[in-house]
Amino acid sequence: RSEGFAGLGYINIKDGVPAGPIAKNHGEEATAKLIAALGLGPDDGVFFAAGKEADAAKLAGKARTKIGEDLGLIEENAFKFCWIVDFPMFEYDEEAKQVIFSHNPFSMPQGELEALETKNPLEILAWQYDIVCNGIELSSGAIRNHKPEIMYKAFEIAGYSQEQVDTNFSGMINAFKFGAPPHGGSAPGVDRIVMLLADEPNLREVVLFPMNQKAEDLMMNAPASVSERQLKELSIKLDLPKPKAG
Repeated sequence: RSEGFAGLGYINIKDGVPAGPIAKNHGEEATAKLIAALGLGPDDGVFFAAGKEADAAKLAGKARTKIGEDLGLIEENAFKFCWIVDFPMFEYDEEAKQVIFSHNPFSMPQGELEALETKNPLEILAWQYDIVCNGIELSSGAIRNHKPEIMYKAFEIAGYSQEQVDTNFSGMINAFKFGAPPHGGSAPGVDRIVMLLADEPNLREVVLFPMNQKAEDLMMNAPASVSERQLKELSIKLDLPKPKAG
């Protein structure tokens, strides 16, 4: 609840008897099938995260970490690595009511043009990958979408016209038209690596000029007001709202 969620549903089993509101409402037979499927013992329990898939997954992840910390289940003084692959190429934006890019719009979709033309956009995977250590993302990368026809189609699914792609991403699309070869890469977060090596729980502890949650750098007093001379040098004119009277 401290993370902003309503809470977790649960079934707790005491001496082989399931109890709790979910067990009561789920029914004896259905609850027994659930317990068998999960391989639960006479004094185990099961928790439920409800809501939209992304929100429920976030809650379940935080609960798992909290339980692991409180019960001492997380191995200390160890670095555990994990590759995350097969990212979704697209996701559905509930506010905009449309399909948008999920992660990296310039990555190559798995299945290339055929997948974009024949599959449900929400089922298309991308050649994207992250490497994670102890739950912290250390490096993120992708195989680049280097074919103009695939890039146009991918952006069309996300609501962009060909003209918008040519205008907004002219450098990239022009390079592809001139024959940029297949390529990919990965960008490591050196500050995150240092944070893990230094056994610090917060990134701000290892950054030279850390920003607070308002994106302010208190060491450098930034952002700060600029002079008229500085604005003139860059041909910038401010049109600020007039202060309210009283």
